[in-house]
Amino acid sequence: MKRARKIARVVREHDFRGGVRGKYAALYREGTNIIRLSPDVSEAFPDEASVNGALRSLIKIAQHLPA
Repeated sequence: MKRARKIARVVREHDFRGGVRGKYAALYREGTNIIRLSPDVSEAFPDEASVNGALRSLIKIAQHLPA
């Protein structure tokens, strides 16, 4: 009885009738470059734009340093 109620709840909460098969398959095949930041770093750089800006600045600086 308990299991039947769980199954009924799952069916009711997860309605996939409007779903599209393979919607993100092509993106998944391309791969990903997700990088996890440490909590202290993510506080200093709260969004994608701030991280990319800081890294681009670092790249420019590094390119002008002697090897």
